[in-house]
Amino acid sequence: MTKMDTRPIAAPFSDVSRRTFLKSSAATAATALVSASGTRQASAFAYEPYPRDDDLTTVVTSCAHNCGSRHMLVAHKKGDVIVRLSTDNGTYQGDAYGTDTEEMPQLRACLRGRSYRSRLYSPERLLYPMKRVGKRGEGKFKRISWYEAAKEITERMVHLKEKYGPTALLDQSYAGASYGVLHKSDQIEGLLARFLGMFGCRTSSWSVPSYQGTTFSSRMTFGTIQDGNEDDAFAHSKLIIMWGWNPAYTFHGGNTFYYMRLAKQRGCKFVLVDPQYTDSAAAYDAWWIPIKPNTDAAMLAGMAFHIFEKNLHDQDYIDRFVLGMDKGTMPDWAQDKENFRDYIMGTYDGQPKTPDWAADICGVKADDIRKLAEMYATTKPAALKASWGPGRNAYGEQYNRMAAALQAMTGNIGVLGGCAEGVGKAWHAEAVAYPYDQFANIWYASIKSDRWAHCVLNYPNVSREEIGLWPRGDNMDGVIPNIRGIFWQGSDWLNQLTNINKEIEAIRKLDSYGEGESLLVCMDSTITPTGIWADYLLPVATHFERHDVALPWYKGHYYIHRPKVIEPLGESKTDFQIFTEFAYQLGFGQAYNPRSTPDYWNNPEPVDESYLAAWWNEKVIPHQHVDISWEEFKRRGVYKFRLSEPHVAFREQVEQGVPFPTPSGKIEIFSTQLAQITDWKRTQYGYEIPYIPKWIEPWEYLGSDKTKDYPFHLISPHPRHRTHSIFNNIGWLRETYSQETTMNASDAARLGIKTGDTIEVWNERGKVVTPVYVTERCMPGVAVLFEGAWMDLDENGVDRAGNPDFLTLDEPSPAGAFAYNTVLANIRKTDLEHKPGWDELATSRSHVFRRDL
Repeated sequence: MTKMDTRPIAAPFSDVSRRTFLKSSAATAATALVSASGTRQASAFAYEPYPRDDDLTTVVTSCAHNCGSRHMLVAHKKGDVIVRLSTDNGTYQGDAYGTDTEEMPQLRACLRGRSYRSRLYSPERLLYPMKRVGKRGEGKFKRISWYEAAKEITERMVHLKEKYGPTALLDQSYAGASYGVLHKSDQIEGLLARFLGMFGCRTSSWSVPSYQGTTFSSRMTFGTIQDGNEDDAFAHSKLIIMWGWNPAYTFHGGNTFYYMRLAKQRGCKFVLVDPQYTDSAAAYDAWWIPIKPNTDAAMLAGMAFHIFEKNLHDQDYIDRFVLGMDKGTMPDWAQDKENFRDYIMGTYDGQPKTPDWAADICGVKADDIRKLAEMYATTKPAALKASWGPGRNAYGEQYNRMAAALQAMTGNIGVLGGCAEGVGKAWHAEAVAYPYDQFANIWYASIKSDRWAHCVLNYPNVSREEIGLWPRGDNMDGVIPNIRGIFWQGSDWLNQLTNINKEIEAIRKLDSYGEGESLLVCMDSTITPTGIWADYLLPVATHFERHDVALPWYKGHYYIHRPKVIEPLGESKTDFQIFTEFAYQLGFGQAYNPRSTPDYWNNPEPVDESYLAAWWNEKVIPHQHVDISWEEFKRRGVYKFRLSEPHVAFREQVEQGVPFPTPSGKIEIFSTQLAQITDWKRTQYGYEIPYIPKWIEPWEYLGSDKTKDYPFHLISPHPRHRTHSIFNNIGWLRETYSQETTMNASDAARLGIKTGDTIEVWNERGKVVTPVYVTERCMPGVAVLFEGAWMDLDENGVDRAGNPDFLTLDEPSPAGAFAYNTVLANIRKTDLEHKPGWDELATSRSHVFRRDL
């Protein structure tokens, strides 16, 4: 990588350098101070040790996490040290400085990406293979060699497979730390899946924590999860309903706010349906409709009733594109089954789903439900953005399916400025450069991700429906997995899945089997709360230390080249290196990594380059008609696609009559797939799911009897200063935001609580301690605690850091939706100590990983 000349065309001082000028000025000022006061004053230049841009090499790269964008980072390095990070300035595709247009917006990194030096050079950076020497969870490890780590781990793998069968090893990879086209920690088809599958021992985790209910809804309704528009389509909306969506914190594609600002400038109206008044609502002057958590499907049903009753639906659109909206659009073979309109009007159960009926459930005034229904049905085009958060609830899939029904009945699907999402996948990226063949996703059992602890604790007395066991067509169908080991790759899932205390109990059971009868491996670039419970910690190179290409995250149409900016710190290796070496140890290395050479462990760059060049030349160029070579892409650092028109999901179906990718070829509000299931226990769902969207009462919410003991409904949205648990240990970010519980002022006054007090939040599953923030921006009866804080347990099992997943329940919906936001709890002022860690202790916990034992 050659240096880029960043000097201005004309220097402001022609005869003297800036440094000389500042030195002279400082000396003159110091002399003046000495003369005036008679005492000597300091004269050092504060920024003297800091290298100038002329001294630095500039390298284009990007972020790597599942944060909502993966935008450009520009590394400025001195030798092999990154000293500064900047971001896109519009020039990297050959445009003029400052280019930032609706067609070609800059890919500017957020505060998390800009702080990445603190994570890269963190004192908690995992630099060497480590082996546990203390008690489980105590956090005592010793350094071992890679040879020792590979030998011991692979020998244990063979033992567990031979003794406990092909389901003994649980794959818990996720997109937290390694996500590119080559180095991918993907839950379904990533590098770990290929490795364990080829080894012949893998239980996979099939439900995605972020949006499984939404995924189910989109697949049943549209036949695909690619149901999203690119965000530039928002600029054409006349009404945007942010349903449980706070794009100031959880954007997709990264330029969401840019396009929504354009919509606002063009007269778009904004509505927020959410238990709390968010920063996004403030930015767009949105009409805030507070709603009781977990009641979204009921409110949407009330809106649907009003739209039907006032004849505001688009019947022509329904007749052309929708199945099961009413009796006239039902398939011939299902005329005796329920249709959506008759359910809403109360034909079957005698209960019309009126706005008044909905108001009693969701706490929204009936008149406001009617007003919003009329706004949505009569404003064209309108975007009902049904976000993922309300789907992370008990029966969250019903909320998403109900939202899809409203999107369809108003004719807002496949229309510029409308909205079908859902999951929201939009422009299709070529996402795989690593080997992808018949070994891509081999598994011998597949369970719901957050039921692994239940499976371990109750094995073998577990029914297949309890754990969402995926059906198979061989003798492994229905076999409950005997889990004896876990690989955490790119995931901090012990910290992030539901009911952490139950997970810890399951890990302790694994430990009780005796020496050598279990295996817990954590692969990450940083010491994490999950890693503290592992047997082995394997240091993974960050995206600054390996060669790859960044993909946009769900939205955005670009690729960003990620060269190896610096050499890997310590003995870090890439995921691909680690699995390739382990595969060679186990006898299938060449099959696992067909391009590998015997020197791949020491020098992966030629092989990685060959994979990436082939990906660009054989997939990207022919499939996406990119007009630059691989070498030119590497030189520029980014390729931004110029779309001829905004990408709108299902535009071809609506404008050209192309069938929807469902069995019927239509939008299926009546699911033909669900309606034909006769034995639910032999499906991955385990329990019956209605074949039309319905309101189903969750197991705990503000309308249940449990409020006598636990009167607060706790929700745990995503924070702005973390990506789930990633960046939790970044001091810069922790100075800007606190892990605190937000509650309504009236609730606080009743309990004698004020902002800054320490409170405990608890239920029968656990207890956490946090500071409290009192506000009117949260509805009464609701408490808000951001997810992702690193757990910090005291001797009594109380989490002093405020991780809400000590309070969540590991009982997912049948469709796999995680119930992160289905939590009742109690709150009181406390004398217990809140210990966020570094904020008060001014030290990291990394000292426990430097023991020479």
